[in-house]
Amino acid sequence: MSYTDESLLTADIDLTNCDREPIHIPGSVQPYGFLLCLNEETMRIVQASENTLALLSIPAEELLGSRLDRLLAPDCLAEIERLRSTLTTTTRLLGAQLANVPGQPYYKIILHRHDQLLWLEFEPVEEKLALPPDLPFLNDALGQMLAATRVLDFCQHAVEQVRAITGFDRVAIYRFAADESGEVIAEAKHEDLEPWLGLHYPATDIPKQARAMYLKNWLRFIPDASYTPARLVPVNTPGTNRPPDMTYSVLRSVSPIHIEYLHNMGSAATMTISLIQEGKLWGMITCHHRTPRLVSFELRDLCQFIGKTFSALISAKEQYDEQEYQLRIRENQVRLLEHVSSNENFVQALYSRQPTVMDVFDCNGAAICFDGSIMRMGTTPSEDQIREVLAWLQQQVKTEVFYTDSYASLNPDGFHIRATASGILAVSLAEASGNYILWFRPEMVQTVTWAGQHQKNQVLADGQIFLSPRQSFEAWKQTVENTAAPWKPLEIEAAREIRLHISDLRLRVFNELQQRATMLSRLNAELERSNDELDSFAYVASHDLKEPLRGIHNYSLFLLEDYADQLDADGVYKLQTLVRLSQRMEGLIESLLKLSRVGRTELEVVPTNLNDLLAEVMDLLSPRLEQTGTSVTITGPLPVINCDPVRVGEIFNNLLTNAMRYNDKPTKLVEIGEAPATVAQQKGIANRDDFHVFYVRDNGIGIDPKHHENIFKIFKRLHSQEKYGGGTGAGLAIVKKMVEKHGGALWVDSQPGEGATFYFSLLKHL
Repeated sequence: MSYTDESLLTADIDLTNCDREPIHIPGSVQPYGFLLCLNEETMRIVQASENTLALLSIPAEELLGSRLDRLLAPDCLAEIERLRSTLTTTTRLLGAQLANVPGQPYYKIILHRHDQLLWLEFEPVEEKLALPPDLPFLNDALGQMLAATRVLDFCQHAVEQVRAITGFDRVAIYRFAADESGEVIAEAKHEDLEPWLGLHYPATDIPKQARAMYLKNWLRFIPDASYTPARLVPVNTPGTNRPPDMTYSVLRSVSPIHIEYLHNMGSAATMTISLIQEGKLWGMITCHHRTPRLVSFELRDLCQFIGKTFSALISAKEQYDEQEYQLRIRENQVRLLEHVSSNENFVQALYSRQPTVMDVFDCNGAAICFDGSIMRMGTTPSEDQIREVLAWLQQQVKTEVFYTDSYASLNPDGFHIRATASGILAVSLAEASGNYILWFRPEMVQTVTWAGQHQKNQVLADGQIFLSPRQSFEAWKQTVENTAAPWKPLEIEAAREIRLHISDLRLRVFNELQQRATMLSRLNAELERSNDELDSFAYVASHDLKEPLRGIHNYSLFLLEDYADQLDADGVYKLQTLVRLSQRMEGLIESLLKLSRVGRTELEVVPTNLNDLLAEVMDLLSPRLEQTGTSVTITGPLPVINCDPVRVGEIFNNLLTNAMRYNDKPTKLVEIGEAPATVAQQKGIANRDDFHVFYVRDNGIGIDPKHHENIFKIFKRLHSQEKYGGGTGAGLAIVKKMVEKHGGALWVDSQPGEGATFYFSLLKHL
């Protein structure tokens, strides 16, 4: 409180008294320098600080009425006269050696004009020439600030630069919230100090009139918080009957309440630099030192320049942060909706893969409520409490998108869930009641770490009650209880777009289901007709086609047997070719019939021991294995699986036959076994628990990777009919069909000359 305002000294102290304190007219200065106020017209001293006696050995009263030549040399007087007409509230700096003063001390003179007075403030220095600004440092500092894109990085650069310039123990940036409370968002400090980063402070710590002063005066400096103020002589400006307006005075004394506050913080010296955005106080750079510290005007001016540069750039940095957040929301939203679109169960897609619906924008928890089920993510109310929220939404909210940052103010029952859901953003998913996506934010009080909230009230020497941070916290708490951080327009829009996408998707799925039902009915009819035609074709192929083919084959043989001696070599060769082609034609017809039967015949699934099944296949192939000198190894034992044993036996039979046929090694080796999990993962079988995967590996001729797809096509051969024992080229196509009937897939891993490994998967639950 200012001791010039008697009404406040006698009033009860509360949280609003500080807002009425006349801090711009303290009538005193900090005594590290002295002040002279001159009448603008006469250029005579009309007021002086009483500490001129201590600093100059000249009583203030003796200076009143004097001109400046009482203290300054002619060259300095001339410079002041030159600057006089250009002076405003903005300070200007001169260096001068005082004349007619014992010891002739050297001072810096800080000049400005205000309240119809010319102000001269004298700060002592040890050297006559001040050091020039460190331009390389300043260039580097500004380069870092310009390069920073995010607000927090930008702030961190600023505090580190100011601390490097001034040497203060702690430099922090304090940003104001909408309710004028503040938070420390960046800090550079001595290593043995406790951090302030993240601490919040009530709006009452910086009263309204102090904020107004910070808007007018960019920098405030207190080199020694234990100072005794030096009063102005006289206190009131002659002719005005009031103290002068010291808003722009560098030496202006500060409020005793502020000094007491600094003592509670352990600060012996402090400096604050205003950060102003579009005419409003955005925040402050605050500097603190545990012992008195005098920082030169030049260095303070350099810090002020950094503060003004910061102020000019902060809007661009905030815009970048906003754009970055908007981009993150958009990317997460797009990825989430891709999951939803590609997943048959859209509800599961909202929470089963990253990003989930909770990750789209900043919140503490989310819930998906659909068809009576509730899926919770993060920090949320209990399931029963969420059902109460749903009941309230259905009864009270008629819009498709609802949001509030104070649910308890709308529904008294919301008081019980304020710790997790003071803020709620909700979108309805369907016409059916109770289908919602909910996002939650906790009560702001639950998330704020309040600086000094455990300090007790203190009583000053004159009986005033010091407003402790704890008392301020309680007042702030009353204004924001049951309130969460507000939802941003881009967050609300993102929630709305998610709702619209899901609604469009469900409508599209409904229409597709109707179309599919119609199409399925038509396809079933066509399939029945096609099956009838296929049956007819099978009959014709097996009887009508095969019978004349056998006749051609038999008559060709008769001709060879009875008339070979009457034919020349070319005639015999042509008859032999006719026999061979008729045999091949019969094999092709048999393969085609077999392939069609595989597709049409239903599986007869029973538990099957693959070890026994393979023993039967090996027994059937034993003559061929002996003839070709093929050795078969079974790694196992193999499991008991649910399958059609006839079809799976044919799969192994065909793959073993190929392994023997396409092998030019003297010793032919075949290995059969169950494939490791890594093979299934490489093939994209994410859940190995749903499939059996087996392999048949040989040391044969191998297959070029460019043919890995073609070999499974019907009648596709990679070699001439004469090589590797012939064959129709339908075997692998038939195997593929049998594997697919079991819900699996068939693929090969091979290189020329390195053998081949055929893998096939079978669905476990048929």
